[in-house]
Amino acid sequence: MIELVDVCKAFGRQRVLNHLDLAVEKGETTVIIGRSGGGKSVLLRHLIGLMKPDCGQVLVDGQDLARMNNRQLKEIRKSFGMLFQDAALFDSMNVGDNVAFPLREHTRKRRAEIRDIVEEKLASVGLSGVSDKMPSELSGGMRKRVGLARALALDPHIILFDEPTTGLDPLMADAIDTLIRDTQARTGATCVVISHDLAGAFKIAHHIAMLYEGRIIAKGTPDEIRNTEDPVVRQFVEGRADGPIKVV
Repeated sequence: MIELVDVCKAFGRQRVLNHLDLAVEKGETTVIIGRSGGGKSVLLRHLIGLMKPDCGQVLVDGQDLARMNNRQLKEIRKSFGMLFQDAALFDSMNVGDNVAFPLREHTRKRRAEIRDIVEEKLASVGLSGVSDKMPSELSGGMRKRVGLARALALDPHIILFDEPTTGLDPLMADAIDTLIRDTQARTGATCVVISHDLAGAFKIAHHIAMLYEGRIIAKGTPDEIRNTEDPVVRQFVEGRADGPIKVV
């Protein structure tokens, strides 16, 4: 579904992605783990065409995003949904209008049809009856759920999650992880999750990939990553300060 081939990205002298290769299987959840500041968010921006690589290809269904113009990118992005780290809701809009936003921007559906879709998507994330509430009235977990409902509004084939459990307590983080897992199973979407939450990664992933020094150094099932002999991956998974990864 998604493939990054020999992707490089540098900012000045700092090379963030260094001839990176990654394949994301269709209809599965791939979780990308790695150190803070290690390039995970940069990688995610390449997947949706917000950044273009200095070299290499970013292929979605065989189409290279790096070669697309703005009109072509806008069209292919309709197949994407994205849950941002802080949900990124519009504070001036109520919940219903937030979820309706992509429908109003990208479709010609009638108001009543949009209202029905909004209620359906909110119900799918366990938030029936909150359309009239403002984002400021919601808890952090509820904001994440609204963000997911908005990401699902156009029935995307691909859903991207940027640190979906950041800032949540362990119980709410587990609830969001369960929601992601159930949403993927129900929709059959291809999901890519950027996460520091290793417990959540092992729960929701079909595959886990570790980004280190600009490259994917390991990729496998949760069991394969959990039982790896790679010293870098093992140190990160076990959360140890001592090891080949230097903590400064």
